[in-house]
Amino acid sequence: MTATAQAAPAVPETPDDVLIARSITKQFGGLVALRNIEFVIPRRAIVSLIGPNGAGKTTFFNVIAGLIPPTSGSIELSGMRLIAPARRAWLEPLLWFAPPLLVLLIGILVSGGNIQLVALWGLLALLLATLILPTAMARPAWYESFIRRLGIFRSARPNDIVRSGVGRTFQNIRLFHNMTALENVLVGMHLKLRSTPVDAVLSTPRHRAEEEEARVRAARYLELAGLRGRDDELARNLPYGDQRRLEIARALACEPVLLLLDEPTAGMNPRETGEITALIGRLRTELGLTVLLIEHDMRVVMGISDRITVLDQGERIAEGTPEEIRRNPRVIEAYLGKPPS
Repeated sequence: MTATAQAAPAVPETPDDVLIARSITKQFGGLVALRNIEFVIPRRAIVSLIGPNGAGKTTFFNVIAGLIPPTSGSIELSGMRLIAPARRAWLEPLLWFAPPLLVLLIGILVSGGNIQLVALWGLLALLLATLILPTAMARPAWYESFIRRLGIFRSARPNDIVRSGVGRTFQNIRLFHNMTALENVLVGMHLKLRSTPVDAVLSTPRHRAEEEEARVRAARYLELAGLRGRDDELARNLPYGDQRRLEIARALACEPVLLLLDEPTAGMNPRETGEITALIGRLRTELGLTVLLIEHDMRVVMGISDRITVLDQGERIAEGTPEEIRRNPRVIEAYLGKPPS
């Protein structure tokens, strides 16, 4: 670890931490975007990640969200390891394909050349495959637990990470502009729905009940985000500030434990900035969320953060309370430059 990283000791880990990142490094060819990042977020804390442009903040967000893999290091969410170097991952496909192939082989051996019997065994093997593969793709908690007991590990995919409890917004607004506000929020719920595509096609009672429940919850998230009465408006017709609110409402729809906000007040006027800042505080108070945000507006950062972590050139150079960061000479140097000697 470099001297720079040693100068910024991380918050000690506790059993109640929501996120623990250990020695996260990310290289793009010869460029080191993140170097040995140690990072801890306590439950229900609001933590800000700041630093000059190009410091590695959004790269770190993308690593947490599973959009890009780290070169080394690991990340845990509420005690569950989500991201780490793969271990015995080559064994997992054997779990998927070995049982159907074994059934087919047994069928060939015991059928005595009877084509009809072989076909029946083949049908049984196909049925077994249709049970195994969708389960492997969905990766329910019991499946993850099972393969980890076998010593198999691979980093979670982005949808697995969302399902585990991480929601996020983006620096550039990414809404479905031709869909209504309510429909945008409903999209954020799809990983939490229990009904199957067959239920949807047949419009089963379970599907209809779940769909109605989802619409009620989506309307509640819109109201919480300050968009009450805007359910049926197209996203593209909403003012810029309301589009930011809609992104937050959609992130809430996946029922996160940890909410990642990438510059939530970017491009807003002072009134809108104050409203979004108040909204972030309510998310912690009313929903019990833990929040990690990237923000360039220091008034927002200093006013809402429990702790602040500062990155510069891919390294964590400081961490502490707002007052500690405000007085930190390394932070001042990173933002304003080194004074002449």
